[in-house]
Amino acid sequence: MGTHTGKCLCGDVTIEVSGEPVMQGNCHCIDCRKNTGAGFATILFFKEEQVSLISGEINSYQYTADSGNKKTKHFCKRCGSVVSGINTGRPGIKSIYVGILDDGSFVKPEFNVYTSRVLPYINIDETLNNFEKGKQ
Repeated sequence: MGTHTGKCLCGDVTIEVSGEPVMQGNCHCIDCRKNTGAGFATILFFKEEQVSLISGEINSYQYTADSGNKKTKHFCKRCGSVVSGINTGRPGIKSIYVGILDDGSFVKPEFNVYTSRVLPYINIDETLNNFEKGKQ
């Protein structure tokens, strides 16, 4: 896969990811919809050492997910774009929303989670691994 960069909306924050993601998929939970402002989120999961903050300052916000895990979202201090996240249920892993990447054309989701919450206008790819709730 190589190395990919990403920037927030205002361009102050730049990240770099290297190597292959540990996993990648689509989440249809309400939290992801609120985080992205979209109908669902396509998320790449990388080992923490694969993700680097190149420039800019980030703030963070922690909340409790449906699973009971603590999730922390890191976002640009200036424009508010979500840059990355961590989850106590996945130690050592950072989540990156595909929308932050300069080029996400390499992304190939492997699964959908929270299909029980899919909005009516979204078609689920039945060839993927799909889960009504979180990934088992």
